[in-house]
Amino acid sequence: MNQATEVNLYPDTLYYSKCISESGHQPVFKKILPDGKPQELSPKPSQELINHSPDGFQWGYSGSGPAQLALALLFDATNDSNIAKTHYQDFKWEVVACWYNEWEITRQEILGWLRNIG
Repeated sequence: MNQATEVNLYPDTLYYSKCISESGHQPVFKKILPDGKPQELSPKPSQELINHSPDGFQWGYSGSGPAQLALALLFDATNDSNIAKTHYQDFKWEVVACWYNEWEITRQEILGWLRNIG
């Protein structure tokens, strides 16, 4: 199978955001690459696992909003609540807390991070 076929059979997902305010929920978007329509990532599925932040997502520090985002990204990327709950705090500290105003990460990068910690 050639690489072009693999891309079509196994699309990647891009997660991204840009800070829109100094405080409160920051919207996070995801889209299927290469040309999917952006959708807002809801905090609700991750809040049903562990509700760190009723207000939603944040990043760039180590608080409850970044914890919620880390949990949401891992859960969305893996569709596995056990993996998400086991590793989200480390993912928050190593990745989400380090982001500045604008960021992006792919599902493949998230899965690579998970492989590297195992």
